[in-house]
Amino acid sequence: MIPIRDTIRSKNYPVVNTAIIALNVLFFIVELAHGEELNRFIYTYGLVPAKYTVPAISAYFTPGQQIISLVSFMFLHGGFFHLLGNMWSLYIFGDNVEDRLGPLRYLLFYLLCGLASGISHLLINYHSKIPTIGASGAIAGVMGAYMILYPKAKILTLIPMFFFFPLVEIPAVFFLGIWFIFQFLSAASTAGHGGVAWWAHIGGFIFGIIFLKMFLSFKERPVGRKIRQITKKKRSERIQVIRPVSFGQDPDMYGNISITKREAIFGARKLVNIPKGFKKRMFVLNIPPGASEGSKLRLPGLGRKLNGERRGDFYLKIKVED
Repeated sequence: MIPIRDTIRSKNYPVVNTAIIALNVLFFIVELAHGEELNRFIYTYGLVPAKYTVPAISAYFTPGQQIISLVSFMFLHGGFFHLLGNMWSLYIFGDNVEDRLGPLRYLLFYLLCGLASGISHLLINYHSKIPTIGASGAIAGVMGAYMILYPKAKILTLIPMFFFFPLVEIPAVFFLGIWFIFQFLSAASTAGHGGVAWWAHIGGFIFGIIFLKMFLSFKERPVGRKIRQITKKKRSERIQVIRPVSFGQDPDMYGNISITKREAIFGARKLVNIPKGFKKRMFVLNIPPGASEGSKLRLPGLGRKLNGERRGDFYLKIKVED
């Protein structure tokens, strides 16, 4: 299953999540610049359990290098597709978790999830000499938090099936639950062998839920609230999916469209996508200036056609977000 996007819109620009993605890309460029010295670089800044547990190996590393490795490993990647997969997942799930925690708490939350995932891997693979790198453990923590915060969200998912690639909306709790079970099964089937750090994923996911509960019990600092005000989005999503409802034999259909206060004052243009069964599946909608909460837009001829009669209309109720 390949996640494409989620259905939860973030209210603030994810400045920390974007910065983390940029930092991972920067570190990957640094990796490529090492050329033939790459293996040495990975062994120094990756997480190698034997550096902490085997005296003959740990003697080659300073305490500073050992401490740095507990953080630096989560910003390194084994290849372009490893980086791409991780950053795409972080892009999908991270903005909403940052939206809930705020930028400063989210930054600390992310780093703690990565650290916890690394320690989980270290404890399970106590004497391993294989370097572990990647943001997967930290991102697993973000996914665990997302599952708790937005269980009713939908994940638009690409499911490869032979020569077919259907797109299906899957409930977040189901998508992430299946992902977590897969990590356990993979960890059990590869016990004692090198490869993917499955226990880092499992540890990150579990500790992500624990850290989320912990951080939500703390009040956000004034500086965090100030950053929220600065990063608050002035516009709603340009593309909106609207799922109309109907009542009995009424040919008219009804739905909601969300706009911001600024858009309510100055007007906006949205690309509206309506599921199958309607005359126009995607079209541009102009919202006039001065729109108010609860006002309706009438789209003639986009309703249902019953018993051969003329097609009904489609009414969109405007919701103005705070």
